[in-house]
Amino acid sequence: MIQKNMTPRHSAMPIDTKKKKKKWVIIAIVAILLIGGCAFAAKTVVNKVAPNSNVFGSLVKNLPLVEEKLDGEEDGRINVVLLGMRGKGVAGGGTLADTIMVASIRIAENAEGDKEYRVSMVSIPRDLYVTVPGTTTNTKINSVYHYGEEKGKGQGMEAMKQILQDITGQPMHYAIEINFEGFKQVVNTLGGVEVNLAQEFIEPVQFHELKVCDGANGGVFTKKSGQFETKTNDRGKVVAQYPLCYNTTEECGGVFTVPAGVSILDGDRALCYVRARATSSDFDRARRQQEVIGQIKQKALSMGVLTDFSKVQELFTALSDNTNTDMELWEMQRFFDLYKKMGDNVEIKHKVLDNSEEGLLYSHEGDERGYILIPRGETYDRIRELFATII
Repeated sequence: MIQKNMTPRHSAMPIDTKKKKKKWVIIAIVAILLIGGCAFAAKTVVNKVAPNSNVFGSLVKNLPLVEEKLDGEEDGRINVVLLGMRGKGVAGGGTLADTIMVASIRIAENAEGDKEYRVSMVSIPRDLYVTVPGTTTNTKINSVYHYGEEKGKGQGMEAMKQILQDITGQPMHYAIEINFEGFKQVVNTLGGVEVNLAQEFIEPVQFHELKVCDGANGGVFTKKSGQFETKTNDRGKVVAQYPLCYNTTEECGGVFTVPAGVSILDGDRALCYVRARATSSDFDRARRQQEVIGQIKQKALSMGVLTDFSKVQELFTALSDNTNTDMELWEMQRFFDLYKKMGDNVEIKHKVLDNSEEGLLYSHEGDERGYILIPRGETYDRIRELFATII
């Protein structure tokens, strides 16, 4: 199998499992609370979003004479896994990773001894065929989180870090996951996101798709269409018929469109925009996701948001209930400090692994595995070379 040919030349890099997964609170809030020295307010926030966190320890690590560095910072590169999913307990694959990205920050010194920063963001398609870490199970990478959670709460994030570490040849230092509800609330709090399209965007299939009715299993395809999927044997005789249903919720209005020109998308429409893929492709969807994430980052870390306490509170509410990370509070602030040092003009190098020759993958379909993506050359070597040199 692919896993056998892709075994790293050296033993797998250990992942720090001592960090306890804590609920995410936006970096801006941490900066305001900790830089301002408001210990009581910090304790209130932490008790809600990270009840097991050591507030005093985080405050101590932010004292002027105590400088702690992020994992990977001394080596000059920090890698963060970004995951987006429906959300645990949500019908339709709540623990399947709908979005998988690796964001990297490169820190180096120039000839004058000043720090230079470079950033990259690489999207990993969810159809990439992999072997679940620690098993012989082969599946699409978007299922790895689900298999991890079956082992125990919090193991999904670690499993995703491990498989991405195997693929990229880079240590995955941190991870952040956000569900659909959190994404929508963040976009709404920030006043929406702007898209500027040369032509109308339309997705007529994905949110009005016919599938075998799954109501008996608590699914979402329960609106009967009157149509059937027919199975025949080798002689052409009908052996079974399955009723077909539409998604009852009529997600995104059934047929989702965004007109040409400039549009401001609210949370619901922005989520539809970054999820749509049936009529375009998963690779185009990944590029739209990177575009929208860039806008969210700029708005969330703008001075206008940081000085608007009501927006900070709204962001806190949205993220505290819908996002998780394995970062400590002081690590969140350290990221914010790095962001301030980088400034707004740092160029982000974007990349989507796709099935072009340059994209390093090829598509395969026609057997029981369905549509899958496999690395060219049947190994991760070229992908690892990309990650080693991209920044």
